[in-house]
Amino acid sequence: MSLFPFFKKKIFFSAEEQEKIVAAIRDSETQTSGEIRVFVESHCRFVNPIDRATEAFYQLKMDATKERNGVLVYVAMKDRQLAVFGDKGIHEKVGDIFWKSEVQKMLSHFNAKNYAKGIEKVIIEIGMALHDHFPYDKDNDKNELPDDIVFGK
Repeated sequence: MSLFPFFKKKIFFSAEEQEKIVAAIRDSETQTSGEIRVFVESHCRFVNPIDRATEAFYQLKMDATKERNGVLVYVAMKDRQLAVFGDKGIHEKVGDIFWKSEVQKMLSHFNAKNYAKGIEKVIIEIGMALHDHFPYDKDNDKNELPDDIVFGK
């Protein structure tokens, strides 16, 4: 029993769903020098979720990757907002249309209440795009960022 029950951590996904999301990140990153992270919180502090995704991206120091090829998948569960933010290196390769397409694919899963599956599928597709433009180099690549899901407030 918690001493402070009003400080309960929000649980958005089952342990199995979390494992699948993290596995998708790890599997994708074995094919690319790029980095993928997922940031989930209850509410978006901004009107535009891309603004919050951008803020979280820089707070997580995702711009520190060698090739500027980090991608953040951002979801505000209770506000039903989401965004995908890619750093300069990958954004220059895939452009706005790719990110918008990935958001739409995630939304189709979310509308069917398949939140974890939507995130997992988008991670796989982002991983393929990263692989196309930033293939894995076994001699030089290292995992620059953690693979775990970041849970905000």
